[in-house]
Amino acid sequence: MSGEKISWATSDGTRRSMQANKSRDTKPELAVRRLLHAVGLRYRVNHPVLPRRTADIVFTRAKVAVFIDGCFWHGCPAHYQPPSTNRDYWHEKVTKNSERDADTTARLLRSGWTVLRFWEHEPPVDVAGEVRSQVRLLT
Repeated sequence: MSGEKISWATSDGTRRSMQANKSRDTKPELAVRRLLHAVGLRYRVNHPVLPRRTADIVFTRAKVAVFIDGCFWHGCPAHYQPPSTNRDYWHEKVTKNSERDADTTARLLRSGWTVLRFWEHEPPVDVAGEVRSQVRLLT
């Protein structure tokens, strides 16, 4: 077993499932982007806004960064359910994600950005409407 790395996954099935998760172009993101594009807004996708930090949708001229956070990965208060196995690992992972989200938001706000955060379960038409209003207000 020399050089073999031990996986964090509790099973091969769990590992395959987690590797299949997408970090960009999720269904909620695509739905919001389609609506924004349909009303004539143009944006950057998965664009760096800070070193080692990207936003899901970015309006560079208006300085608007949009994040559509997954309920599991970011600890949605309404929908997050901790897994039944490897609880300590997942608690730490989701806590760090939430802390990084707060740090990213604070740093962007200090730099003069408007930060819009939404949960994946929010209706895309509502999200797109809020984004559209903010971008139009700032351009």
